[in-house]
Amino acid sequence: MADKQLYSPESQVSGEAEKEIDNLKVQNELKVETPGAESEIASATLIEDEKVVSVPDKYGTVTNSNGQNGASSAKESTAAAAAISPILVKQLRDETGAGMMDCKKALSESGGDLVKAQEFLRKKGLASADKKASRATAEGRIGAYIHDSRIGVLIEVNCETDFVSRGEIFKELVDDLAMQVAACPQVQYLATDDVPKEAVEKEREIEMQKEDLLSKPEQIRSRIVDGRIKKRLDDLALLEQPYIKNDKLVVKDWVKQTIATIGENIKVKRFVRFNLGEGLGKKSHDFAAEVAAQTAAKSVVAPSPGQEQPDVVEAVDKPQKATVSAALVKQLREETGAGMMDCKKALSETEGDLCKAQEYLRKKGLSTADKKSSRLAAEGRIGSYIHDSRIGVLIEVNCETDFVGRGEKFKELVDDLAMQVVACPQVQYVSIEDIPESIVIKEKELEMQREDLQSKPENIRERIVEGRISKRLGEVALLEQPFIKNDSILVKDLVMQTVAALGENIKVRRFVRFTLGDMNETAETENEA
Repeated sequence: MADKQLYSPESQVSGEAEKEIDNLKVQNELKVETPGAESEIASATLIEDEKVVSVPDKYGTVTNSNGQNGASSAKESTAAAAAISPILVKQLRDETGAGMMDCKKALSESGGDLVKAQEFLRKKGLASADKKASRATAEGRIGAYIHDSRIGVLIEVNCETDFVSRGEIFKELVDDLAMQVAACPQVQYLATDDVPKEAVEKEREIEMQKEDLLSKPEQIRSRIVDGRIKKRLDDLALLEQPYIKNDKLVVKDWVKQTIATIGENIKVKRFVRFNLGEGLGKKSHDFAAEVAAQTAAKSVVAPSPGQEQPDVVEAVDKPQKATVSAALVKQLREETGAGMMDCKKALSETEGDLCKAQEYLRKKGLSTADKKSSRLAAEGRIGSYIHDSRIGVLIEVNCETDFVGRGEKFKELVDDLAMQVVACPQVQYVSIEDIPESIVIKEKELEMQREDLQSKPENIRERIVEGRISKRLGEVALLEQPFIKNDSILVKDLVMQTVAALGENIKVRRFVRFTLGDMNETAETENEA
């Protein structure tokens, strides 16, 4: 019936319609009304994301601007629209994060194929991201990822606005990138462009001298070497790694897809990774040797059967110790973390004075810690602290055994130390001993030349300079800072107290601090002692 109407005499173009056809050349717009065929012509006027104008020819047949028959194109467009269900659009949107109309268009272009639609959106996203690549990124967030307290990652990712940086999509990207670094131990650089040229040239020299290439022509050999070097550099670059949540795309493409989704430029600025105990020798136990040594020691101490026993010295009456209540012992134990018998003894020695008992335990703790300071600490844990996503710290603290490393008290120490580093922006080193000698000499030269010391005798000037340098060095060393939770003790005293409480040697090995937008704090601080 529709075909008859389209070819009927009533569908001939009137004089007014002919004028509109002429205007089409200028305005590209035409409205044709054909009695009895409005539905077919209306459905044929739109094809996915493109206007197709219906124009009657001299025989009255309505055709599209691309030459297709109106009725057939209407059927095709109706079938395509019917094939793309809202459920399919929603699924593609959930998987890609793209807009609803973009997903619908991608499915139409790919004939309803989800994989092809994702590829279509990916290509569109990459083109959109490239346009934004030159825009400044001054905001962002710092993230961290700790795996089983043995691998730690700190990362900074930048965007354009604070609004985007606090959104869930950007936060998820930062978390995923931190996890990606932890999962790729071979990664050392952000991109292949960051690899030093010296390292690239050295790799090239090694590859060119390999035996399997010596028989190849120079041109072919050069191409093979270029391919091998590219593969090697890709292995070292974070942005070239297969994305851990979808290995069909690499990290840089995932970043660009996120750029297309949120509409802002994104830059992965820097990262650092700690592996627990890397570079330290692991403690090995030789139980047979220990038992033999203890047996030998006992045989030396034990008297022989015929040997005379030493005279027994009569006990001398000592003054009675002050009575110590259980409540006082409990209070001292909660405040110091020391053992119950140690607390009881401290209170007895100080006649029940809590302050003196704490000082007694502290001195005892320091003495005990000094004895343990030479023991190897190759276990422990890596911790992190992020303040408002703008300041981040990654820290490694070592102890002797994995058992202590997983304990709550040791975990609390690591968390407190990470928070301490965040609270002390001037801190750059673990201890004074870690400060390079060149810096100390330079500081001393500057102090010696100050005008207020020129009139002083040489020996007096030396003492004043030593005092000033000691104060200055203490300001940049973590262990010399007043503890943020109790400023009556220093951080090094807190560590010593924990050593006494846990009975193992503890070393603050290294830390790194990131401040959003600041590149001056990327240097890793390490204490190998």
